[in-house]
Amino acid sequence: MAKKPVTSRSGRFFKLAGMTASVASQYAGQKARNFMGRETTEEERSAQYEKMADQIVDTLGELKGAVMKVGQIVSQTQDLLPKEFATALQKLQKEAPPMAFEVIREQVERELGKTLAEAFETFDEKPYASASIGQVHRARLHTGEEVIVKVQYPGVEESCDSDMRHLRTALRLSGLIKIPKESADGIFNEIRDRLKEELDYENEVRNLTRFHEYHQNDPGVLIPKAFPEFSTRRILTLELLTGDHIDDVATAGYSQDTIDRIGKRIFTVMADHLFRLQAIHADPHPGNFAFRPDGTLIIYDFGCVKELRPDIVAAYRDCVIAGLNEEYELLDGYLMDLGARIPGSDPIEHDYYAMWRNIFLKPFLQEAPFDFGRSSIHQEMAAKTATVFKYLDRLQPPVDSIYIDRMISGQYWNLKKLQANVPCLTLLRDYLQAPVEG
Repeated sequence: MAKKPVTSRSGRFFKLAGMTASVASQYAGQKARNFMGRETTEEERSAQYEKMADQIVDTLGELKGAVMKVGQIVSQTQDLLPKEFATALQKLQKEAPPMAFEVIREQVERELGKTLAEAFETFDEKPYASASIGQVHRARLHTGEEVIVKVQYPGVEESCDSDMRHLRTALRLSGLIKIPKESADGIFNEIRDRLKEELDYENEVRNLTRFHEYHQNDPGVLIPKAFPEFSTRRILTLELLTGDHIDDVATAGYSQDTIDRIGKRIFTVMADHLFRLQAIHADPHPGNFAFRPDGTLIIYDFGCVKELRPDIVAAYRDCVIAGLNEEYELLDGYLMDLGARIPGSDPIEHDYYAMWRNIFLKPFLQEAPFDFGRSSIHQEMAAKTATVFKYLDRLQPPVDSIYIDRMISGQYWNLKKLQANVPCLTLLRDYLQAPVEG
């Protein structure tokens, strides 16, 4: 059943403060037991983390807004949290429960300055989709165009900064963040900056226009057109472009050839945005993509777009080249350029780099198409995650590329869900050989 969210600052404050106090108390109790001589077993520690993580996730899901979006992003950020918390946060990737329609009506009419009937010929009360910071409804303009209207939840923008401060405090006091404070602060600041852009739907109109123009000569990639006259900072009206959800591809009769063509298109779009446009669609949630039986790829939701500096794109490309060539001395320097290595810290063994190279770059170590459906890269990564903590004095999450990692990680899961076969090495070569334009 749809319900009204907690939108007041005081209501959100007490919800988050209560969550923070609870997880901090649990963590303190665990530390006290250790101090008294009773060492916590691995099983007990894992169970305790799961309990704290579930409590945080339940609160974020109820509050929606900034904290739920941050939870989604953090769940895809490697090395920031223990696996128990990252796993729990993945629950937030599912569609959020819908908000009561009277809240949506009030928000639309307040923003547009007219009634629903004045603005739209029809406006469906049932949500077309629900997410962390907004809800989507299908509608028709009086001129006849079929559209969708994205409505930002009331109070989300105003509570963004305070929500994020509470979440960061909760994670720190719970003992869940395992990286240095400076690195964690850098990541949260980067997420905050992107989130503030995402909360500005007028900014999304500009993003849509840019990516629509970039792909205007590619009939295989569709970007919806925005209607600025029916959009504001908190309301976004878009052309309705329909396609099959990723979960429906298997039952919709798509041939393997079509699926492979879609997979190739997803990979090429990622590489084009990263290496050529130097701006990436950084929210790879499966609901932001749709497909058609002719192999067409439809991309939605351009609120989260990360502009990339040419030097970061070049460093990322150089890391991939050095990894493929097993040139680990060079790789170490490029990781410094990327911000993934702590300057002045001790060298890292080449065997360690080789281990991760053979996992991360597996799709590029063969000429034949890589079978994402059978891929076990995620399992191999999970088995080696604990080794990262041995190098926390030498490695750090690269703030400038966390959204690149988010894009690649999310699309890995999309390609795996599709069970696509993609000639990754063949497709990547042209991008690696071309100079990065400044």
